[in-house]
Amino acid sequence: MDRSYKDKFVEYLQREKRMSANTLDAYSRDVQEFITFEGVRGNADILAVTGTEIVAFLHRLKAEGKSSSTTNRKLASIRSFYNYLISEGLITDNPTVNIKSPKIERKEIDYLQVEEIEKLLDAPDDSYKGIRDRAILEVLYATGLRVTEIIEADVIDINLRMGFITCDGDMARARIVPLGRPARKALEEYLVNGRDALVRDNTEEEALFVNVQGKRITRQGIWKMLKEYGKIAGIEKKLTPNIIRNSFAVHMLQNGADLKSLQEMMGHEDISATQVYLSATKSRIKDVYDKAHPRA
Repeated sequence: MDRSYKDKFVEYLQREKRMSANTLDAYSRDVQEFITFEGVRGNADILAVTGTEIVAFLHRLKAEGKSSSTTNRKLASIRSFYNYLISEGLITDNPTVNIKSPKIERKEIDYLQVEEIEKLLDAPDDSYKGIRDRAILEVLYATGLRVTEIIEADVIDINLRMGFITCDGDMARARIVPLGRPARKALEEYLVNGRDALVRDNTEEEALFVNVQGKRITRQGIWKMLKEYGKIAGIEKKLTPNIIRNSFAVHMLQNGADLKSLQEMMGHEDISATQVYLSATKSRIKDVYDKAHPRA
């Protein structure tokens, strides 16, 4: 019976919230982990769980060495699960209501300097693959999209004339993210001179970015691509799609973007997720002050 509650919850998230497959999997795993934990403790009725049981689960996660961010995510999943059960009239109170999320220690934001980004964007050659890779890199940096959003993008999501990409993301509504001139130029070259050559006879493929087999590019493919061009560009950091996303956010703030607009472009549901980038901006401001002020 418990499993059916979880399955119906995930179906609800997919139907009503239009969450991505990766997000749905995370919610499903988190809730199932808690249900299994309760079962081992002899608490078969998931509808009768108390706040004490939730706290015991969180303590177990801490004992296993789980990070605060991971624990917070699991608690958020469980909280959403019980809110769903309330909406279905199965329970009246959410057992997580008085439980505070563990405080997250903010790590230093890992991002590239503008000069490093320029070297990275110049790394691809003029082969069909290189034309595609340049377009991917330009779009990643121009939009700050998540790697999942890049992978799931279709050709129909691009509007080169108006200069934007439509992204469904993990929220209930789609968002529109602007494309700068370099990204538009790289995309146009890819769509005209690169994509058809990669797709070949697979004309029904809807994916914007495809691999050399003409099928939708994978997460692993993009990670491998970043590793390759990071080496060519002489960048010592281990490149990930998230570092490019961080670079987009930090550079936007450094050049005067407001938090609310950046939140919308990045698809953050809570502005607190966007505010973490302010720490890097403040560090940059202090560096400028220390170098420029005669009495610094």
